[in-house]
This record gives sequence, C-alpha cells and structure tokens, in this order.
Amino acid sequence: MNDSVGREAQYEVFAEEFRDHAEDGFYNAHYDRPACLRLLGDVVGQRILDAACGPGLYAEELVRRGAHVTGFDNSPRMVQLARERAPEADFRVHDADDPLDWLPDGCVDAVLFALALEYLDDRVAALRELHRVLRPWGALVLSRQHPTGDWLRHGGSYFDVRVIEETWSKGWHLRYWLAPLEQTCEELHQAGFLIERLLEPRPVPEAEALQSEDYQRLRREPRGFLALRALARK
Repeated sequence: MNDSVGREAQYEVFAEEFRDHAEDGFYNAHYDRPACLRLLGDVVGQRILDAACGPGLYAEELVRRGAHVTGFDNSPRMVQLARERAPEADFRVHDADDPLDWLPDGCVDAVLFALALEYLDDRVAALRELHRVLRPWGALVLSRQHPTGDWLRHGGSYFDVRVIEETWSKGWHLRYWLAPLEQTCEELHQAGFLIERLLEPRPVPEAEALQSEDYQRLRREPRGFLALRALARK
C-alpha cells in the first residue's frame, strides 16, 4: 500500500448517501455535531470557516445560530449540496491540501474542521493555513476518529502512523491516516496552535432511542470520535 491517501475526493461518489445518513444519523447528528458546536460556543456575528464542509450540515446550524459562514470541500457534489442546504453561506470547491490563497490573513474568528484531518497527507501544512486565516487567538475546533478506537479495531502498534484502507458498512470505500493522539497534538503544535480543550464526547441522551447498543458502548468505551478546541498563537 502506498504511504499516502492522495487527493481523490473520496466522498464524491456517495455524497447524497452521506448527506442522508449524516442529517439525522446517530454518529453525526447526535454525537459529533453536538460536540463541535459546544466547543465553538456562541457564534453570533462571528466569521466561521467550515473547512471540508461536506453537505453543509454544520454550516446550516451555524448560520441558524447567527454566524457568517464560508466553507469549502474538495468534492464538487458536496459543495453543491451545501449551497442548497445553506444558501446564506459562501461555499467553493477547494482541496485542504492546497493553500487558502483566496482568503487573507486573520480574516475569520473560528475554523471548524470536522472529521476530515485524517484524509490529508500533509496535515501540518493544512493546519498552518487554517492558522494563517484565523485572527490572533482565534479558535480551531477539530474532530477526528478516536485513535484508541481505531487501534482497537485495526491492531498493530498504537503509535504507528499508517494509512488504513477499508470498506465501511454502507459499502463506502475509504483511505485515511491512523495516528495516535500524540501525533495530532504535535501537528497542531507545529502549526502554531495551543490546545485549550479536548472532549471525548458521549452521544446526547435522545440518541439512545436510535441505536441503544451503540449508545451504551460509546458511554463506556473510546471507540468513536474526539473533539478539541485549539487557539491560534500569534
């Protein structure tokens, strides 16, 4: 296996399926999104960059809460879906591996980067660009797959940084980086961020009625996602 993920817009081929799955799905709507929104806090009047915006589910809620949202994704179909869902926001097709040359320094108050870091080969470079466009001490809210859960599923050394290729339950074939928490923290440090908070979220209570077994498991085991808030040192 090549030691890279590459630039393919992996979610392009199942964009509509993902939108329908994530809109009210257990892991997205009742687990990751609440955690990320909690870390973002009050966004009224703030300029938010939704990096790797997907079908616009986070952007829609941020606009509803009073934020001015700009978003991007490397999947043209995802961007189209995001525009349909949150027409008040500004979206464009852009690969997070490329410089954000269409955004000036210090132009946003916060960045949301949900469940996408593991799809990048040069994560430090991408994080440095997010740091650049943040105002001094602006916040990056980032979520990723929980590294302990990844390791429990795949085995091997927890500390190995490696590419995983697998097919998820819906038939979605994906390649992503598996890395320990230490690695993610170090990459944030190299990019100029200071970690302020880290959450190992639990599903919201109403999610128990949707998937009781997963709800109970995620209340006791680190097998899902984690989320953190980091500040842009200037």
